[in-house]
Amino acid sequence: MVIPKIYNTYFVACVATVGGMLFGFDISSMSAIIGIEQYNVYFNQPTGIIQGTIGAALAAGSIVGSAIAGPISNRIGRRNSIGFACLWWLAGTSVQTATNGVGMLIAGRVLNGVCVGITSSQVPVYLAEIARKEKRGSLIIIQQLAIEWGILIMYFIGYGCSFIPGPAAFRTAWGIQFVPCLLLIIGLPFLPESPRWLWKMDRADEAIHILANIQAGGDVNDPLVLAECEEITMTLAAERQALPGWRKFVYNGMWKRTMAGFTVQMWQQNSGANVMTYYVVYIFGMAGLTGNTGLIASGVQYALFIIFTTVMFFYIDKTGRRTLLIAGALGMGACHFVVGGLLSMGKVVPGGVGGNPNIPIELTGAPANAVIAFCYLLIIIYAMTLAPVAWIYAAEVWSLETRATGMGISAIGNWLFNFALGLYIPPGFISIRYGIFIIFGAMCMLAAVQIYFTYPETANKTLEEIEEMFAPGGPKPWHTKPGESKLDAIVDEVRTNNLTLEDFTSDKRGLSVNEHTENV
Repeated sequence: MVIPKIYNTYFVACVATVGGMLFGFDISSMSAIIGIEQYNVYFNQPTGIIQGTIGAALAAGSIVGSAIAGPISNRIGRRNSIGFACLWWLAGTSVQTATNGVGMLIAGRVLNGVCVGITSSQVPVYLAEIARKEKRGSLIIIQQLAIEWGILIMYFIGYGCSFIPGPAAFRTAWGIQFVPCLLLIIGLPFLPESPRWLWKMDRADEAIHILANIQAGGDVNDPLVLAECEEITMTLAAERQALPGWRKFVYNGMWKRTMAGFTVQMWQQNSGANVMTYYVVYIFGMAGLTGNTGLIASGVQYALFIIFTTVMFFYIDKTGRRTLLIAGALGMGACHFVVGGLLSMGKVVPGGVGGNPNIPIELTGAPANAVIAFCYLLIIIYAMTLAPVAWIYAAEVWSLETRATGMGISAIGNWLFNFALGLYIPPGFISIRYGIFIIFGAMCMLAAVQIYFTYPETANKTLEEIEEMFAPGGPKPWHTKPGESKLDAIVDEVRTNNLTLEDFTSDKRGLSVNEHTENV
């Protein structure tokens, strides 16, 4: 039976990004649970490095998933690699739900992490390769929104489950993680494969058919479809002359793209936002919010996350990537400095507030309220800048020949530092306390400097045109700006000369699509 495909790109994005929702579910499946009595009694109140290892286990598995994602995606396709990832999620969620101790919990989170590593790297690749240049940012931002909805939904599921007595509280919350994965498995067969991957696999006829259905309602002679066909064909032919193996990631201007793809994800993590998403319960505990009040106040930040990322859905392709990344880094850095400064005014409590060593400072009055306010402000800035733009930028900078593996490299940058942060934040609260926020503030400032000097603008340019931005002799990053796409000129030429797909295959414009494919 041939399953019909749906070519509406927003529908495709909504289904594919359920992979991001899995990531969000796993984040808040811990952040909502670590503060409840049932969890702390069953696991003997894990603190410091033990709680850090539990939190970082997801990232450890995600490093593995990101490393294998590229070769798998190149071999079986973008869509099928997402399906393959689901198998890891089903296994990991089964182990987590049946956990009998810390070791089994960590193992389950590592397995879930393999899934997250694959989906977090390949969903943006898939969306970038099917999207029109004017909508690429808004499509990929749906991935970030899915993550945030997953965080919010799972957080309040965890909150509701906190009223269930005994271990059933966290087992129920973790078991519900099966639901989004099953929905993704059901939806995937209705999605088309990436036309650029099909072209790369010498399946040009299928690629043109899908490209036409996505871009022009099935009209293979549409000027935009023909212009993209030419760009993809010419660029792929040139890319296949590149050096084999790891050298393709460093030759000519590729080292700049590898650095940009890796570091944009690194800075997203080193911006310190995960202190809020993973351990905001601890921070609000220092500000005097405990029990149900603390859990609800922590959930408010996840709602703010969604609201302000949704705002950016409508503006992301009208604003430069560089502008948002630089402004976000500077704004978040300022918030970290303020939070660190306010917490330095608090009283150090031996053994931790309420006997919890992860909450070493007690702050009251106006400074405590200010800490809560600036935590919210930091999340708002993050939701509008680094959270969505880092994934968009990382998906845009790679060439077709390197995109799947390259995005895996980018995701490794994300998960490697996510792992480190998850591991050392709980011990950091205990050892350097408020100083951890000063460190994150300084890293945000360093991020702004590197972004300004090394990240060219990619907004409203085709994936093929972005290659020129990183090529030797390309423009200085600070001289680049959104738009100025050459694709529009090619579209005009096709319209002016009344060219059709038959013209492209009969060599009226240099080498044809078919000849390029055969020659390469």
